[in-house]
Amino acid sequence: MKIAIVGTRGIPNRYGGFEQFAEKVSSQLADRGHEVTVYCRKPFTTPDDEYDYRIRRIILPTIHQKHLDTWSSGLLSSVHAAFSDNDVVLMCNVANSPFAWVPRLFGKAVVLNVDGLDRRRGKWNALGRAALHVCEWMSTLTPTRVVTDAKPIHDYYRQRYGKNSTVIGYGSDIPSGDLDVGPFDLSSRRYVLYVSRLEPENNPELVLAAWRKVRTDWPLVVVGDNRYDTGYLERLKSEADERVRFTGSIYGDGYWALQKHAGIFVFACEVGGVHPALIEAMASENAVLYLDSPENNETAGDAAIQYSKSADDLAAKLQLLLDDPEERQRWSKLAAVRANELYRWDDVAAKYEQLFEDVLGKK
Repeated sequence: MKIAIVGTRGIPNRYGGFEQFAEKVSSQLADRGHEVTVYCRKPFTTPDDEYDYRIRRIILPTIHQKHLDTWSSGLLSSVHAAFSDNDVVLMCNVANSPFAWVPRLFGKAVVLNVDGLDRRRGKWNALGRAALHVCEWMSTLTPTRVVTDAKPIHDYYRQRYGKNSTVIGYGSDIPSGDLDVGPFDLSSRRYVLYVSRLEPENNPELVLAAWRKVRTDWPLVVVGDNRYDTGYLERLKSEADERVRFTGSIYGDGYWALQKHAGIFVFACEVGGVHPALIEAMASENAVLYLDSPENNETAGDAAIQYSKSADDLAAKLQLLLDDPEERQRWSKLAAVRANELYRWDDVAAKYEQLFEDVLGKK
């Protein structure tokens, strides 16, 4: 099959979950003999990028602004894909649902991965939330098939719109080999890690507030950035004490080194479906604390420690893990077993391959 992936910022991953998804799934589909094209946004790519060169990249311009970036890129990529020779278009992000009909008009099957309920993200104003609500409704009409990445999102679409979706999650395969955390001036298994885009719905303020209540000489390493609101990042830094290290966004071996050598991982996202960072932390054999939400509960199950949206609750559970090395080890083993059993990129790619064959009517 010839497959186009549309709607992410592109490969290699320099932003977040959908970009990690595009990078991993495109390679896995290429392993299975398919021709894959990934549409990329110009601000997130460079000519000397290193990526899987079996994958074709189409780099298109975009309006690099928070409210217009996805929509402008989605429209242009959809039109380009409509005139391509691809059999199926895998479209990411519910915000692109208004454009899913364009490739379909030219005979392409379109599979739309809606992710979570994007309109609930704190970064959107009332107009943005209203527009995304319309996109959510349109996602039940415009694509050939809808994919949700968690059962609570599947159930929401069925109850709210009477729309069935295919549930396909994410993977957690980690690179082999010895990845050194030395360049970050950190001691292995003696720091707490938080990884996320630094946006309100990912609750970095909650993590910082809890950290101020914790008694330890371990550092809290905050990995992430905000590409559209640098003022928000500066406010976070003003709330942090001297034990907090902001690294900015880190990808590739540096990211995996930080994951594999962390002592504790704190996950605080509350909007979306299955989050790759949570799965990757579990696969890296971290003791994980995660914010209570239906999607996070489904992902982590009983292999990680749940906390409520309370700085006191998070601080208390952090302190327990910091003070008890045996508990940290027990939870890290449970997390790794669950990730390795349930979240594999080759399984994810196989499910998409089957879905594509179904929508194309192939045996």
